[in-house]
Amino acid sequence: MKEYKTGQIRNIALISHNGAGKTTLVERLLFNTSVTTRMGDVQNGTAAMDFEEEEISRHSSIATGLAPIEWKDCKVNVLDTPGYADFIGEVNAALAVSEGAMVLVEAVAGVEVGTEIVWAEAEKRNLPRIVVINKMDRENVRAARALKSVEDNLSGNFIPLQLPIGEGATFKGVVDLLSMEARLGENDERGPIPAELQDEAEAAHLAIVEAAAEGDDALMEKYFENDGLPDEDIVRGLRLAMQQGSAIPLIYSAPQANVAVVPLMNAMVRLFPAPNEGEGFTAVDALGGEVSYKVDDNSPLAAFIFKTREDPYGRMSYIRVFGGVLESDSRIWDAKSDSEVRVGTLQLLTGKEQTAVAKLHSGDIGAVVKLGDAHTNDTLCDKGNKLRLPAIEQPNPIAQVAIHPVSQSDVAKLNQALTRLTIEDPTLEWHTEPATHETILSGMGNTHLDIAVQKAKSKFGVHFTTTVPKVPYRETITKTNSAEYTHKKQSGGAGQYARVFLRVESLDDDADFEFGSEIFGGSISAPFVAATEKGCRQALEAGPVAGFPVVGVKAIVYDGKEHPVDSKEIAFQTAGREGFKQAMLGAGPVLLEPIFEVSVTVPADNMGDILGDMNTRRARVLGMDQEGTKSIVKAEVPLAEMQTYTADLRSMTQGRGVFSMKFLRYGRVPSHLQADVIAKAKAAEEES
Repeated sequence: MKEYKTGQIRNIALISHNGAGKTTLVERLLFNTSVTTRMGDVQNGTAAMDFEEEEISRHSSIATGLAPIEWKDCKVNVLDTPGYADFIGEVNAALAVSEGAMVLVEAVAGVEVGTEIVWAEAEKRNLPRIVVINKMDRENVRAARALKSVEDNLSGNFIPLQLPIGEGATFKGVVDLLSMEARLGENDERGPIPAELQDEAEAAHLAIVEAAAEGDDALMEKYFENDGLPDEDIVRGLRLAMQQGSAIPLIYSAPQANVAVVPLMNAMVRLFPAPNEGEGFTAVDALGGEVSYKVDDNSPLAAFIFKTREDPYGRMSYIRVFGGVLESDSRIWDAKSDSEVRVGTLQLLTGKEQTAVAKLHSGDIGAVVKLGDAHTNDTLCDKGNKLRLPAIEQPNPIAQVAIHPVSQSDVAKLNQALTRLTIEDPTLEWHTEPATHETILSGMGNTHLDIAVQKAKSKFGVHFTTTVPKVPYRETITKTNSAEYTHKKQSGGAGQYARVFLRVESLDDDADFEFGSEIFGGSISAPFVAATEKGCRQALEAGPVAGFPVVGVKAIVYDGKEHPVDSKEIAFQTAGREGFKQAMLGAGPVLLEPIFEVSVTVPADNMGDILGDMNTRRARVLGMDQEGTKSIVKAEVPLAEMQTYTADLRSMTQGRGVFSMKFLRYGRVPSHLQADVIAKAKAAEEES
């Protein structure tokens, strides 16, 4: 591949619901531009974009693939994103480094929930978009129905740039409304507009001209003066309107049959902006101030790691250059870790295939292996001009599983494997839950977590099973209580003796433990007071009610007794620990459970079902809202009631509902449920 400058580059993310044909379209583009010698197929596992073991077995993308193609003296970096909502993190990363998004809508199914999700993400970033009604050659296609689905479910001013000639098995091409000619068959033959479409084409062409003129005052004036615009002005006006968000072109395609693919490629190059045609980029400098630069080779170096792929042979960092020129075999600075990194040979990626290049110009996308400790969201820059680009915003995890290593060797490798998984996928998180002593892996859905488990096995050789996590309850008290505890041990020689009088008082439920002393006159010497505190703190790890951590308690030692020979710090630790437990049991102990703030977005027809279901989950509904055809419910819900919500919501809404959740606070478990939780916790303790 030859060297391309910034103005010749296009970075375009393909986004949609799963199964809309993104990967098949990329395979067609690669084959048509002679990057590959045969067209890959998703179903038989030969697609260049789907090379991960899990992608081949599932016949579906689970990670963003890169495909640079050359067309009309431009280099188009196509980013093929996954369609499952579980992999929204991959979509967000692709959108963050793209100047435009091509949104595929399956011609039979119309707009599906995954398309609505990624559309909202692209809209949030104000990215220019083109809608492609795809797979026009499928049976039961109705172009008008597909177009209505777009207009009803997606927001925007949609401007058809084409009219389909036939549909389903009779789809043979499109009317190009810019050049006002037919584009027919797999060889993209040009011909006259069919007579039955002539009137519709002329009306649609006029709508395009008006949309283009509205994008620029000078074009509007020219339009009224000349009663029309030449083709180059129409394209320029459309580009401006797309960048302003006032127009979203719509086209048709059938990549498997290679019909209407060339017009689609032309649209990629002609309508999407080059990286240097936007507003530039904003970064934070070494002093913490915001600075802005153009996307230009002469700007300071700013290369952003937007994705990381882990494999047994080394870490592959996917890089988008925003400013300056990134060169192979160079030494540069990682602004996040504030350390030098060595850049080896830069690569252009086509799926997993690599092509070495000497440099990447500003606006370009490539990859490099083994960048030391550099991770996703790091910015590579010059040491003398340190810049940090903003990290990619990702949603909070909404599903979690408890991880259990299968063998002792898996235990030794578990932490490293989980860390490598989270480096590769920032929407995965893991931690050890102190309340339950379980290792928790969190992600965006059950499919996401299943694939993470499979990756740990296939990539890193670590086997583990998963279970529904235990709820990390906490224990606290509701009133003040005092207790006395004497620890006495005599087994020949020096014994152990300690006597303490403790009072426990209730603090706020989320308050940390506090300790105080009201010892006067030296009934307990200072070292033994400190030992008593240490014993109380030991008791916090496993409360006396059900073995959960203790919060919101203040312990005060107000009297005691020591022995001149037998009293030792270990004796007062024991007395403090056991006295604290006794005092707690008489202080109205209660359990606390994690409460999450949940936002559920569903079609308006499902609102009643969602509200009814929320009532069964002990939810406190905070409010309801309406956005277009969608209803949004916000509520506070205990984590114990959300463990299976991903599958439950999918079932209630036929897959059209989505939700997000984030930790809010701990709240008290209702008394009628507390006994059951305590009984289960004690039974589990006895079993272990």
